[in-house]
Amino acid sequence: MADILLDIRGLRIEATAYPPGEPPKDVVLVDDVSVSVQKGKVLGLIGESGAGKSTIGLSAMSYGRGGVRLTGGEILLNGRNIRGAPARELRKLRGHEVTYVAQSAAAAFNPAKRLMEQVIETSLSHGLMSKAEAEKRAIGLFRELGLPNPDTFGERYPHQVSGGQLQRAMTAMALCPKPDLVIFDEPTTALDVTTQIDVLAAIKKAIHETGVAALYITHDLAVVAQVADDILVLRHGKKVEYGTTAQIITAPREAYTQALVSVRGIEHVEKAPAPPVLSVQNVTARYKGTGFDVLKNVTVDLPPGQTLAVVGESGSGKSTLARAITGLLPPTQGRITFAGRELSRDLPTRSKDDLRELQMIYQMADTAMNPRQTVGTIIGRPLEFYFGMGGEQKRKRVQELLDEIEMGKGFIDRYPAELSGGQKQRVCIARALAAKPKLIICDEVTSALDPLVADGILKLLLNLQKIEGVAYLFITHDLATVRAIADRIAVMYRGQVVRYGSKTDVLTPPFDDYTDLLLSSVPEMRLGWLEEVLAHRKMESAGN
Repeated sequence: MADILLDIRGLRIEATAYPPGEPPKDVVLVDDVSVSVQKGKVLGLIGESGAGKSTIGLSAMSYGRGGVRLTGGEILLNGRNIRGAPARELRKLRGHEVTYVAQSAAAAFNPAKRLMEQVIETSLSHGLMSKAEAEKRAIGLFRELGLPNPDTFGERYPHQVSGGQLQRAMTAMALCPKPDLVIFDEPTTALDVTTQIDVLAAIKKAIHETGVAALYITHDLAVVAQVADDILVLRHGKKVEYGTTAQIITAPREAYTQALVSVRGIEHVEKAPAPPVLSVQNVTARYKGTGFDVLKNVTVDLPPGQTLAVVGESGSGKSTLARAITGLLPPTQGRITFAGRELSRDLPTRSKDDLRELQMIYQMADTAMNPRQTVGTIIGRPLEFYFGMGGEQKRKRVQELLDEIEMGKGFIDRYPAELSGGQKQRVCIARALAAKPKLIICDEVTSALDPLVADGILKLLLNLQKIEGVAYLFITHDLATVRAIADRIAVMYRGQVVRYGSKTDVLTPPFDDYTDLLLSSVPEMRLGWLEEVLAHRKMESAGN
C-alpha cells in the first residue's frame, strides 16, 4: 500500500547472554515479527517485560540497545530497507524521519541546559530550520501540548517543571523536527493518573494535529486503547495477536490477550471494623530547611489483618506519611501508636520489636536488594538479626518462606540478576515476612510491574494476609489496585487527607472535587473513554 510508512517483515533480533559459570551464547529476543504502520496512524505495542516491545520500537531506527543485533528480516521506512544501512544514513534519519520519546523524561534531559536549547537541538543539528524558526515551532508545540506560559516555558531548566510537564516537553522535542514517525516508549508509566490523562490527551492531540505516525509502547492495555488505531500483542519476542484496537479489546482471540483484557479480576471482601494496630493521630511534619508542612494534621487508623490504601497524585504526601510512620521523618506534632504502644518519633530511638513488627516493601525491588547477595542471604538476614537463626535452621526457614511466596526450590542460591521483576518483588515480600511483622508498608510495590505480574503479586499479598494476619498500608496511585485489595482508603492531596473511610464509603458518591478527579482519571479499557472524560471536564469548566 502506498500509504504504509513503516513495514517490518520477518524481523529477527539477537543478543549474547553470559550465564554465570557457562560460556557465552546467542539468544533470540525477537523472532519473525511482521507489522506495518500507515502514515498518520498509531500502532500500539503491548506485552509484559521482556516481550520485545522496546526492542522492536527501537528497530524502527535500525538501532539495537545494549549489544542487541538486528540479524534478520527487513525494516522498510518510507520504502527503503534501513536494517544494516550505513551509519551515515542512519544518522540522517534518526532525529529527523524518526524520533523517540523515552519513559523517563528526567533522565533524558540535561539538567544544566534550558529546555528550549534541548527541544530545538536536533532540528538545528540536522539543518532543518533556522534557530528562530525552530524556537517558533517549539513555542507552538508547547501551546499545543498544554504547557503553561508557552512563550517563556523554554527558558526554564528541567528541575523547574513537573514530571508531567517534562514528559510533554520531551514530546515537543520529538515533534519539533517534523518527523514521519515518533516512537513513544512507555511515556506515561511513571506518572500518576491525573498527570497521565493530561499527557495522554496532549500526545493524542499532537499526533492528530501534526499528522505524524507513531509507535506507542506500553504494558497498559487501557492506556494504549485511547491512542492506538491498531495493536500488536507480544510475548517472549513473538507475535501473539495483531488487529485493530476495537478487535483486540472487545474480541481478543488468543488466551494471553484475553488474560490481559480481564486482568485485576480480584475479589476482595471488606472486613469488619476492629481496634487499630496502627493509629496516626493529627500528625504534621516538614522536611528540614523548608518553611512549610508536607503533612498537615493527618489522622488514619488501620485494624490488624486489614489493608489501608493511601492514594493521591505525586507530591500528595503518600510516601511522606510512610516516612513519618517509620521514623525516617519525625513529626513536628501529633502521635503514632502501634500495637498498643506509642512509637518514638525518630527511628534510632525505637526498640528492636518496633523495627521487627513494622516492615516495608519498596517500589523498585532492583535497588532494594544487594546484587552481590543470594536470595537465601537476602531473606536470611532478618532471621539472623531478629531471631539469631543460623546454619540449617535458617536455610530451612528461608525455604519455607520461598514456598510461601510460591517460588519453591531452586531459587535460594540465585542472585537478583537471575530473577524476573515479579520474582524480585516476591523475594522482597519474603524478606519482610521473615521478621514476622504485624504491619507491612507497601510503597507502590506493583507500579513498575506488568499487569499480569502485578495481578499475581496482589493475589499473593491477599493470600499471605489471610495466612499471617498481617496488616498492609498500601501506597499507590493505581485506583484499580485500590479496588482490588483495600478495606479502607485515605485520599491525600497536598499533604492532607481529603477523604477517608471504608472502601465502599470512599468510592460511593457524592465525591469531593479531588476524589472525583482522581477516580475519573483511571483509564477504562474501551474506545472513546479519553474523549468522553475530556468533553465532560470541558463542560464542567464552562459551567464554573
